[in-house]
Amino acid sequence: MKPFLIDSHCHLNHDRLRETGGADAMVASAKSMNVQGLLTISCRIAQEYDTLTAIAARHDNVWCTVGTHPHDADEPAEVAYSVDDIVRLARAHPKIVGIGESGLDYFYKHSSEDGQKASFRKHIHACIETGLPLVIHARDADDDIIQILKEEGMGTNPSLKAVFHCFSSGAEMARKGVDMGVYVSFSGMLTFKKADELRDIARHVPLDRLLVETDSPYLAPEPHRGAMNQPAYVTHTATCLAKVHNLTSEEMATITSRNFFNLFDKAKDTWVDPFHQAA
Repeated sequence: MKPFLIDSHCHLNHDRLRETGGADAMVASAKSMNVQGLLTISCRIAQEYDTLTAIAARHDNVWCTVGTHPHDADEPAEVAYSVDDIVRLARAHPKIVGIGESGLDYFYKHSSEDGQKASFRKHIHACIETGLPLVIHARDADDDIIQILKEEGMGTNPSLKAVFHCFSSGAEMARKGVDMGVYVSFSGMLTFKKADELRDIARHVPLDRLLVETDSPYLAPEPHRGAMNQPAYVTHTATCLAKVHNLTSEEMATITSRNFFNLFDKAKDTWVDPFHQAA
């Protein structure tokens, strides 16, 4: 099969995407650049569940998650969702293939540390119950992220799988995560001129743990830095990651897409082969 890319983390419901035609236009643009799969991520269950599942249902090879961002962990509507609620919602739709994004963000602290930790553990428990992977947001909270993952069984419980999305932490965080079985996803930051340290970290992540993403509409890669990001631009990050590992772009596309399906294995159930269709 022809190599293709998957954007493992984007926000197709974001208001900024309306500037360029909205979710449908972004999906079409991505697929024209051979980005044949997209995972659109939940930040607030109460406000986004219906919208995200509708976007995913409307497009082949577009999937979504269910979960609460750490910024929103203290919102009463989000606190009200129990583990059982998240499990029920995750199981209610075939295109929901992951839980999150959840985690800890001590940089902005839009929610309390205790509220974030409680939400993080709640999402971890939902992952264990469903067998779906956790999409982890981590910023300035490396020690607590690792500690909570260890306490909840990451690396010992086969039902708990996870990815560090938009990785920007240090080498020790990456090493400890990989040792526990966590995947590591790189965004457009990898392409930034002053990101030598991040590229060195990426060089030491095993090939079978790598993913690529845009986190669009944020963090557009070079040569689009400063513009609104979109899933089509994941090609630039993948090309950069290929160079870091001394591989071709096609080889990295094959590796990261395979890794996506290994982690988000529920996505296989609804995968539609675009090349077979074209033939």
